[in-house]
Amino acid sequence: MYNTLVLEYLKKHGQRCDREIAKATGISLIQIRNSILELELTKAISSCSVTNFEDGVAIEGMLCRISGYIPPAAPGRKATPQH
Repeated sequence: MYNTLVLEYLKKHGQRCDREIAKATGISLIQIRNSILELELTKAISSCSVTNFEDGVAIEGMLCRISGYIPPAAPGRKATPQH
């Protein structure tokens, strides 16, 4: 249901945690997690379980990103190879 919104958000912002996506889009965390699972089944995104600690409290979540997407290189000088 919210798959398109999740995909567009990840394309724009890169790898993000489910809580960040929910907060930014205004969609409930349960709906975001359902969309992540559906998108993962179609191999549109990949995700993994993560544990973050906020004020000493463990928070379980899902970290996800677009499958096979490599963001463009950052602008600026590039390192030269050393011989």
